[in-house]
Amino acid sequence: MADENRTPEYNDSRIDRTLLSPEAEQKLAASLTAELPEAIPYLPYLLQDLWELGSNPRHIIELLSEHAALSSDSRILDLGCGKGAVSVMLAEKFRCRVKGIDIFPEFIDYALVKAAEHGVSELCEFVIDDINHAVSSEKDYDVVILGAVGDVLGKPDATIEKLKNTLKPSGFIIIDDGYVAEGSDSTYHSRKDWMLFFVKSGVMLIDEITSDSEEMAKINSCNQEHIIRRANELKLLHPDKSDLFDKYIQNQQAECDQLKHDIIGVTWLLQSVT
Repeated sequence: MADENRTPEYNDSRIDRTLLSPEAEQKLAASLTAELPEAIPYLPYLLQDLWELGSNPRHIIELLSEHAALSSDSRILDLGCGKGAVSVMLAEKFRCRVKGIDIFPEFIDYALVKAAEHGVSELCEFVIDDINHAVSSEKDYDVVILGAVGDVLGKPDATIEKLKNTLKPSGFIIIDDGYVAEGSDSTYHSRKDWMLFFVKSGVMLIDEITSDSEEMAKINSCNQEHIIRRANELKLLHPDKSDLFDKYIQNQQAECDQLKHDIIGVTWLLQSVT
């Protein structure tokens, strides 16, 4: 969703790319529809009008309200937290402690501002890091969240295993992703594929919420308008990189079209059983 009140200034991202291996950098770019790592320094500018990047906070709140007995003693880990929309809204709703991790310093700065605006600064911790590092060191959470970041942590079964390692016994995993019809030639997995990944990884599907395609199309259309405007500004500032920004817009539109016609967006609530 757009945050209309912000008056941005242009700077290349302050991201420390030494934190990323070449493979991780490529996966990071793909997860944000950039495709080319050369686009990474410009992503905070391109996405500056959006607060909610990826997961729908309201879906996550609904699932956890229904199935998880969260309290002020609960701890939630939000991996690839973006600008903190999910973290902030969860802290506000459940008054529990939430730790958000993202590689972009600009996103973390924005998350801190939003936590203060929502009165949950004392409940939210935001850290700049590669989530590949975080899953090796973060432990004993009640809930871990991974939203729409593709294969940044590996294939789905490997990703789920890494997420389980951050949890207390019987902890919950939230994965926000999508699936396609069986037999589709898309690179996305089918629902049957995901169910097999869950079984293989020792997690149980507790509940799920599928995205409303019409609502998603409206949100994506609005977001795309903001992104196109920012890309055109960058083309004026960097005419030698116009092809890069045009490619980013094309990739964004292609993903929006896929989500509208081919991919069923879904938020899964899983629980570790092994």
